[in-house]
Amino acid sequence: MTRKATLVRASEPHPSTLFEAAADLIRANISHGKLAPGVVLQESALAERLSMSRATVKRSLALLAEEGLIRRFSGRGYLVAGSDETPRRLDLRTVELDLELLDQSVGQPNWQRIQDVVEKELSRCLVFGRYRVVEALLAQEFDVSRTVVRDVLSRLQERGLVEKSASSRWVVEPLTAQRIKNKFELCMILEVAALQSSEVDAEALAQLADEIRALPQDDPVKPRTWFDLDHRFFQLAILSTPNRDLAHYVNRNRSGLWALRSVLFSIGLPPDRQSLMELCMVIDLLRAGTTTAAASMLSTHLENALRRTIAQLKIVSVINPPVDFAPYLVPT
Repeated sequence: MTRKATLVRASEPHPSTLFEAAADLIRANISHGKLAPGVVLQESALAERLSMSRATVKRSLALLAEEGLIRRFSGRGYLVAGSDETPRRLDLRTVELDLELLDQSVGQPNWQRIQDVVEKELSRCLVFGRYRVVEALLAQEFDVSRTVVRDVLSRLQERGLVEKSASSRWVVEPLTAQRIKNKFELCMILEVAALQSSEVDAEALAQLADEIRALPQDDPVKPRTWFDLDHRFFQLAILSTPNRDLAHYVNRNRSGLWALRSVLFSIGLPPDRQSLMELCMVIDLLRAGTTTAAASMLSTHLENALRRTIAQLKIVSVINPPVDFAPYLVPT
């Protein structure tokens, strides 16, 4: 019996939760002397200054109190701990603070701050079985409400990465060989139709083809480079169709295949240079004005991509699932 290898990959860091970001900022301002010992920190004033809710600021202050940087006292709020803890009541709405320490994502809606991370975690398990997404654990992981979680999952459902079962549970269904074949069959129908009606930018396509052909022959194509080139072709040659409904369904169907490709790259399978060269052939035919021939070449390219993907999927079958899946993903 062949023993499967186990894939271990360090998870990407999560974006800071709002209360962690607030704690980081207050901690840094204490360290830099902008919030000196004895300064009184009140939730309402800090919440207004940082444009955060009082509940968020309350959690950040509790965290700093556990660290001993601030402490409770007889009045309202907290005191900054230090050598001189005589209470100093400043107007925190106007006191000079270094606010550049806030993560750029802090000002974004909660769903937007966490969606990319959740999408990557869901994508990772696509080829390793069926997983349930536990709303409560996902909300706890990112310190957001379940309303935010449902918003994120609904958006990812539109991309085909997660489904809602008959029992109203969120489930990541595995991309089996048959599901992959189904998706590629849809690609051959939808993307070819989109290409035939596309309004292409010939100059941008020519530049893309030049970049593909200029790739070093002796070095493997990097995943990021492969994705960039493949996405640009998709945008220029497929999504340039004026039929917005068609573009929507084309894009949704592609999302699952790109997620699968990301997983395959993450376990060390190399990007396929031949796939990019086939796109160059499609571009050449488009620039020559032979749309029918370009559509036929695109169909051939997708058939080849299907065969290559199925072959790579067989490699995945001898690898155990990663041991570091997010805690909100539960195998079923």
